[in-house]
Amino acid sequence: MSNCKRCNRPLKTTQSIERGYGPTCKKKHDEAEAEFLKRQITIDEYAEYEAKAVGR
Repeated sequence: MSNCKRCNRPLKTTQSIERGYGPTCKKKHDEAEAEFLKRQITIDEYAEYEAKAVGR
């Protein structure tokens, strides 16, 4: 039996074992991942920001 990657509790269902997370931790993981991705910028956005900063 494997354990949850987030809380380290034993996983019971085949689906949870395949995902590596129980249902509650999977939801929390997905929310945290979405927030992380929302805050990321691309290299192009950074270059545009730098160009504007230098042009001031």
